[in-house]
Amino acid sequence: MNGDLPPKPVSGLIDELTADLEPVHIMRGRDGMALALAALAVTVVAVALIAGLREGLMSSAPPSFFLIANLLLLLLGLAAATAVVSMAGPRVGNRHDAPKWALAMVTVLPLAALASLTGPGQLTHALGDDNYGWQCAAYGSISAMLVAAALTAWLRRGAPVSPERAGLWTGVAAGALGSAAYGLHCPIDSMAHLGIWHMLPVAVCGALGRVALPPLLRW
Repeated sequence: MNGDLPPKPVSGLIDELTADLEPVHIMRGRDGMALALAALAVTVVAVALIAGLREGLMSSAPPSFFLIANLLLLLLGLAAATAVVSMAGPRVGNRHDAPKWALAMVTVLPLAALASLTGPGQLTHALGDDNYGWQCAAYGSISAMLVAAALTAWLRRGAPVSPERAGLWTGVAAGALGSAAYGLHCPIDSMAHLGIWHMLPVAVCGALGRVALPPLLRW
């Protein structure tokens, strides 16, 4: 017989390996969506208190194109936010097709707006003489900040497999929801205005998210 110590029981070895482990809070998708929706609610309240809601929003039926534009933005934002929340806890076979289809639907709006500006000088007027244009694009993008921060914080708690894709959809979700929130203040109902200036924050925030967020999400 040799002088080697007898092997430790399996149970003792497992106890040693797990001695320093601490329980981890389970990430539930509903918690991530609740965080994003809370950020959206705070943004809407901030828009109402700082800028004010458009006249007649609560007392009369809003124009149809106003409803179509903002509901499509809301749909895109929620679809993209759901995909982002899911990306924080990757699983084999996960697909994120919903925001792609929602983005395709929303893209119809700027295309229709540009198609309607075929007359002489109409495009120049829509881009240069719209007093609310740059304001809506700028403040719609600013209104995206809180939702972007909430989704980024959620992703940093998880382990997104593709930080680039997660950053892109975070920006798209924030831009769409921020533009929809600020749209509650905008008094303009034309196809050209809503189809161009209210869709611009989606493109701007999506590009910023794709470039700026991946370094914050790598693990």
